Amino acid sequence: MFNVGDKIVYPMYGAGVIEEIEEMEIDGKKCLYYAMHMPVGGLKITVSVAKAECMGVRYIKTSDEVLDTITNVGPIEMSSNWNERYKDNMARMKTGELKKVVEVFKTLIYRERERSLSSAEKKMLSSAKQIIVSEIILSNDIEKPEAEKILYDTTLDKATA
Repeated sequence: MFNVGDKIVYPMYGAGVIEEIEEMEIDGKKCLYYAMHMPVGGLKITVSVAKAECMGVRYIKTSDEVLDTITNVGPIEMSSNWNERYKDNMARMKTGELKKVVEVFKTLIYRERERSLSSAEKKMLSSAKQIIVSEIILSNDIEKPEAEKILYDTTLDKATA
């Protein structure tokens, strides 16, 4: 079980801080929920305590682990079929694993340089960026512009190497 103040990642939304553990009644049943504040977008999200683990909620990585993952994970080969590529990328995003999200981000960034992305892929690229940036923010205790700079500098360094 996570505690108030813990920094965690909720797949498809990114990293946040647990502000409180609330008891809520839904359909006549009382359950505990983590109330998280997300640094990117300022969202407040509630996640069922009972389902958090099976949903892929995890602690954030250390700043070194985050930077190492961004630096060392590269783009992956993807299908030329848009539908298959989208499904594969969505499956990676849903895991909530930083490595998988970075793969999606870098693959879409490099693909965008070669040809334009569909609107769905642009949205996915934006979501992947948000997830990664939120983890950079919380693991390094920095603001969003600095986190985005770290992400893009590291990504562009690998692209030109």
